[in-house]
Amino acid sequence: MMTKSGSCGACAFFDEHNAAAQSGQEGLCRFNPPVSQPTADAHGLWPVVTEKDWCGHFAPEAVAGAVAAE
Repeated sequence: MMTKSGSCGACAFFDEHNAAAQSGQEGLCRFNPPVSQPTADAHGLWPVVTEKDWCGHFAPEAVAGAVAAE
């Protein structure tokens, strides 16, 4: 899919995560840590974004060989 420069799909922090894709969404934004949940036994959540979304934290995918954490 073609993405506009500066959009989430072309960002180093965009993760095409399987769970997000199965829910009908495109992926997860990995710029900030996951948002904590109200109970101690709940998992944190990463923001779900589409490839066409954008924000002020854009970084190009090719950043000196760096890869996103799994």
